[in-house]
Amino acid sequence: MPVKTRALLAAATLLLTLPFMARAVRAEETTQVRVVTNLGDFVIEVRPERAPLTAPDFLRYVKEGFYTNTLIHRVVPNFVIQGGGHDATTMALKPTHENIVNESGNGLQNKRGTVGLARSPAPHSGNAEFYINLVDNPDLDPVPTRWGYAVFGRVVSGMDVLDKIGETPTGAMGQFKQDAPLKPIIIQSMTVIAPAAAAAPAAQPVTPAEPQKILSPK
Repeated sequence: MPVKTRALLAAATLLLTLPFMARAVRAEETTQVRVVTNLGDFVIEVRPERAPLTAPDFLRYVKEGFYTNTLIHRVVPNFVIQGGGHDATTMALKPTHENIVNESGNGLQNKRGTVGLARSPAPHSGNAEFYINLVDNPDLDPVPTRWGYAVFGRVVSGMDVLDKIGETPTGAMGQFKQDAPLKPIIIQSMTVIAPAAAAAPAAQPVTPAEPQKILSPK
């Protein structure tokens, strides 16, 4: 085969391959969300490839500005923190989009630093509220006899902020009968950022010392 012909074929092959290479690169990219609170910032990496319903829905709320001026209204030491549903000014639940089908069988486990969708005891009742595991919580994972709580991301920066939040004094506050921070912890904003803006090691495991609510199955 003439050299010129081989060169043309190689060029054509490269042109045909480039779109697939670009898609592969995009598939490996991750989406990250910076959460700004009055106690500090942290960054969540979202996993749409593992939670194709929950992750895009979470990002929809982020892009709509839904989480601005909402409360972290529940803090349980050595368990979880939960927020994103109650207006910080009125403490009322904000109107949400439709509920999401439970994706707790996606293989992502409730490990320290992972982010999941809060819900009531009904398995498909989650919408906007999310929780963050302060420790490994295998009891929140699904088993053949019951649904679990769907993980859709992980904290990649600012776990020290979350640990500090996890130590805040709690009790009854307003409509919350227990586990509410006695001094309001407010999500001031949540925005999508480039992954490079928040590169940091993931959280390391530690040994643990009817609004939506994460209920231990025990």
